[in-house]
Amino acid sequence: MSLRTRAAMAALSTAVLTLSVTACGGGSGTGSGSSLSPSVASSVSFAAGSTMARLSGAKKMTVGTKFDQPGFGLQGLDGKPAGFDVEMAKIIAGKLGIQPDGITFKETPSKVREEVIERGEVDLVIATYTINDKRKARVSFAGPYYVAGQQVMVKKEDSAITGPESLKTNASAKVCSVTGSTPAETIKTYLANPAQLVTFDVYSKCADALRTGQVQAMTTDNVILLGLISKSQGSFKLVGEKFTQEPYGVGIRKGDTSFCEFINTSLKEAADSGAYEKAWTSTAGGVEGAEKAQLPPAGTCS
Repeated sequence: MSLRTRAAMAALSTAVLTLSVTACGGGSGTGSGSSLSPSVASSVSFAAGSTMARLSGAKKMTVGTKFDQPGFGLQGLDGKPAGFDVEMAKIIAGKLGIQPDGITFKETPSKVREEVIERGEVDLVIATYTINDKRKARVSFAGPYYVAGQQVMVKKEDSAITGPESLKTNASAKVCSVTGSTPAETIKTYLANPAQLVTFDVYSKCADALRTGQVQAMTTDNVILLGLISKSQGSFKLVGEKFTQEPYGVGIRKGDTSFCEFINTSLKEAADSGAYEKAWTSTAGGVEGAEKAQLPPAGTCS
């Protein structure tokens, strides 16, 4: 392992530790003792009947996120998640006057993201949630707050798979992704046969399958893979280039345009104040190979 790689892994460990300290507050939220904690509005007022008024009045919010993605949403030893998605949720909550310990984080794997929003089990979902037309038919999206790109990860010593195209010429190779995810659908066009695709409910199971040789590759967004690589002790590597664009959005109840616009404004203010950049560099941006994050232009709320 190179000195540069050791340094990057140390930086990630420090970021995760910092976020774990943040998560040690009372209640079911993430705590407020860390320097990462965003400012919390002390005096806010919203239109009666709006989602913002309801949440602000209750001083609490339920957020769906991932628990198995280093840098975005990784469950710590205290049982609470930490990462960039978690920090984005805390920024939005702060604009509502909600303290970090007023946030309840609910584990939300890819395949159930629309369902938990529709059933009202969460107020919003921030879970590396790619905005696309199929999902827009069921939920609305604020953002995007980040744009990733799909890539392929293999074992460090693997020279046979050099990118997604290699999966078609290596018909016996199996690739793993997550059920209900955009990458799982996209990779199908690169396969020689459907049997090559293996899916699990969470990314950690894919990483375990790759480590034990049950599959020969794993595919999802590059920033998620970089986080897994940083935790692999040199076992994994990325191959090929990014072959998609994945705009991550904040999923909310269908048609709640006022809440969508509020979230977009909150994200823009965080970018202008430096809170967005600080959240990135302290989490997913601390991984070796991660690009500098810049808040993308907001989409139309509908």
